[in-house]
Amino acid sequence: MVGVFAATLDRRFGLRSAISANKRLLRGNAFMTTNHPADPSAILQTAFGFWHSKVLLTAVEFGVFTKLGDRHVSGAELGAELGLHPRGIADFFDALVAMKFLGRDGDGPTSLYFNTPEAALFLDEASPRYIGGILVMLNARLFKFWNDLPEALRTGKPQNEIKHGQKGMFEELYSDLPRLEQFIGAMTGLSRINFEALADKFDFSGYQTLCDVGGASGLLCIEVAKRHSHLKCTSFDLPAVQPIAQKHIAASGLSERIDTAAGDFFADPLPRADVITMGMILHDWNLDKKMQLIQAAYDALPVGGALIAIEALIDDARRENVHGLLMSLNMLIEFGDAFDYSGADFRQWCGQVGFQRFDVIHLAGPSSAAVAYK
Repeated sequence: MVGVFAATLDRRFGLRSAISANKRLLRGNAFMTTNHPADPSAILQTAFGFWHSKVLLTAVEFGVFTKLGDRHVSGAELGAELGLHPRGIADFFDALVAMKFLGRDGDGPTSLYFNTPEAALFLDEASPRYIGGILVMLNARLFKFWNDLPEALRTGKPQNEIKHGQKGMFEELYSDLPRLEQFIGAMTGLSRINFEALADKFDFSGYQTLCDVGGASGLLCIEVAKRHSHLKCTSFDLPAVQPIAQKHIAASGLSERIDTAAGDFFADPLPRADVITMGMILHDWNLDKKMQLIQAAYDALPVGGALIAIEALIDDARRENVHGLLMSLNMLIEFGDAFDYSGADFRQWCGQVGFQRFDVIHLAGPSSAAVAYK
């Protein structure tokens, strides 16, 4: 049958067209007869993914989960509290129900909406586990910058504020203390899960001192010090950040075991310590600056000391950690030549400056700790 079909096509369109058509026919038949027929749902789910994202980000921006708190509220009442037009209320809240971010008692106009356990824990600002700050930043900044991903891929240049003649993100933040503190707060919720996991999974028993480079609010030092009472910790960051870290450390009740140090990690030697940590730091820079930071850490560590880099570490084969790969594209959009990396990359770079032994410890979700021992 296939041969007759090919001969007919050959007479009409020529042999090359016939062969091409045959291949398409055979491929189509294979897709139809396999036990696992081709399914476009994953393609469509990804293509329409920005719909889901924008609904969640908008809900966080509006304070839906915080406004609900522990209440059960009708759509009309909640919509009125948020200042929403009646047209979109049911669609908006029911979409959040379908996406499992809200729960709902009943159906129709008299039904009552409430926070799911996950929303109450992570999206209500009153919760100590709140991670909504980073979602607010995604909505306010990155959602629109990612629209220019094609230009970033063609030019290799940042697509953030710099493209529009404004100051770069870090330059702008460090010139405005309230905005800097807001940004650090936004990152805190996202970082806490990984820092807690590091404190639980890494063996700190053989070390006495730790320095967290780019320590921001001092969160990593706080989480590690909570679990390892023998450790003396230092949170190292730019001078503008020091009072923010001091405030958070004091609130934790750990000021006796956690110090702060101010400096520029590209211009000043790092404080000496048995363990040096860098949480989401290395991926912000190009390879030359990455190597500069790794060398600075090596110089500050004793023999047997450890450098720990916490990132959405890309798997060595670059096939699995989608978030890590997308984060690296985000570094392109933010900084141009900055990029995320794999454990194999980390081993290669650290080996070049003299580190002898390496490890990768999975932390939470897409994030891991890459460890190099001097």
